[in-house]
Amino acid sequence: MNAKPDVQLPAVSVIMPVLNEERHLRGAVQAILAQEYAGEMEVVIAIGPSTDRTEEIAAQLVAETASGNKRVHTVPNPSGRTPAALNAAIKASRHPIVVRVDGHGMLSPNYIATAVRLLEETGAQNVGGIMHAEGENDWEHAVAAAMTSKIGVGNAAFHTGGQAGPAETVYLGVFRRAALEQQGGYNEEFIRAQDWELNFRIREAGGLIWFSPELKVSYRPRPSVKALAKQYKDYGRWRHVVARYHEGSINLRYLAPPTAVCAIAAGIVVGAALTPLGFVIPGGYLAAIVAGSLPAGKGLPMKARLQIPVALATMHMTWGFGFLTSPKALARKVIASRRPAVLSDTH
Repeated sequence: MNAKPDVQLPAVSVIMPVLNEERHLRGAVQAILAQEYAGEMEVVIAIGPSTDRTEEIAAQLVAETASGNKRVHTVPNPSGRTPAALNAAIKASRHPIVVRVDGHGMLSPNYIATAVRLLEETGAQNVGGIMHAEGENDWEHAVAAAMTSKIGVGNAAFHTGGQAGPAETVYLGVFRRAALEQQGGYNEEFIRAQDWELNFRIREAGGLIWFSPELKVSYRPRPSVKALAKQYKDYGRWRHVVARYHEGSINLRYLAPPTAVCAIAAGIVVGAALTPLGFVIPGGYLAAIVAGSLPAGKGLPMKARLQIPVALATMHMTWGFGFLTSPKALARKVIASRRPAVLSDTH
């Protein structure tokens, strides 16, 4: 009886947009190079104008892999903007499967092999999984606990897990190059939420976006309250842009933080100016996040557990503030750049 011939695995290009990633870049690339995947692979790093050792570390990685079969290449990203970096890396890459990874993301060992299998099994144009936040110190452990709890992020499957199936968008993503090229890549006006916008066009064109909990990327949280606040303010600001860009895409989960900001602000004003009863609202919110932090912090050191309410409040309040203060002019600029979904010849 003849042995079954080996199936030729598709070659894979891993693209990474990086800016000031000296702390995590080497580890992130090593996790890619160590993937349990037998197909050909390349890594293309698009480097923004960093002020740390990112460029130096990237150059070392290029030199270290120059003679291997899994090579690292770099391309410049003068603007420093994530969607521009992604487009530059896509243009410089050459393989039929494109894997997006961030400079502070660590792929699980079988991530690429699993994603390629899921693309084949589902017929999807893009597959993605869980953004598994993991910290390296007490503050980051606290943020990770907040980011993987329902009190922190609601029922978002790519944060908290869920059943495999069609999705509106996914974390990062493993794409068929044909789908990226068909849609012309990322819309560079979307400084944030560019994944959502691209996946929206892919779905409009009849493509399938697939979420699977089998796919997991370890994510390193922001290292300070200030950095976390900026991150979530930007998230809120751009989520409102998305809501204006695509009417009907908003839901109660997204409205919870801005509602909480307004209610707490009103409660403080009423409490200070009229009656102490107004302080029931901010007091109730504080009690809720303290109570919610108890199960979220199970198994963590006490110093980390004590910081979870701070992380939760930072995430909620800055996301809500960013949503409320997102300028209509920004949405108008982005809407003006709208790209219609490009249908394939088969549609």
